[in-house]
Amino acid sequence: MLTKKQWEHCLEEMDRMFPNAHCELVHDNPFELTIATLLSAQCTDALVNKVTKNLFQKYKTPEDYLAVSLEELQNDIRSIGLYRNKAKNIQALCEILIKDFHGEIPQSREQLVTLPGVGRKTANVVLSVAFNIPALAVDTHVERVTKRLGLCRLKDSVLEVEETVMKKTPKEKWSKTHHQLIFFGRYHCKAQNPQCHVCPLLDDCREGQKRMKKGLVKIDQSEK
Repeated sequence: MLTKKQWEHCLEEMDRMFPNAHCELVHDNPFELTIATLLSAQCTDALVNKVTKNLFQKYKTPEDYLAVSLEELQNDIRSIGLYRNKAKNIQALCEILIKDFHGEIPQSREQLVTLPGVGRKTANVVLSVAFNIPALAVDTHVERVTKRLGLCRLKDSVLEVEETVMKKTPKEKWSKTHHQLIFFGRYHCKAQNPQCHVCPLLDDCREGQKRMKKGLVKIDQSEK
């Protein structure tokens, strides 16, 4: 497992590599961010942004989503995976927002996770990005990177990963660390072809060292 000093070094290097890491879901307000994050489950941010470009022009408020049939909303997000279930959750979410929260996105995790389609990860994204409340969302990139590095155990649950990263990272850095871990995983420590041979974290990374030793790293010829 990584020592505190090693993890601090990892944070410093990721900050150097991705100083401007940020939420890549395009949105103008907490409501749009919540809808976009809900849509992003098992889907790329790029595809979500492509869909929400038109979606957010058509639907501005919770009332707008309830003014159309479920079939029409499904058609508007059809290119996104699980679109039927997501459309159903969006309309149910909007009903609760109007009924219980005056049409506004709540600012607590406990209230956010009561909304249909909003799990802990989505709630943490909304808290962190929309309201600047320290939180650390664990997506596939965060989980993969922290387990490869050895900060977390391979058998750890998503919640255990979240708790470990928060415990070992200063609270004021939670949100920034979340985005930098995502960028590191999305653009460098990729699922299929991690760039171990040019990684500044290789000396601290058990998985990277193992891959290099076994010759599992594919080197892009354009990098030579």
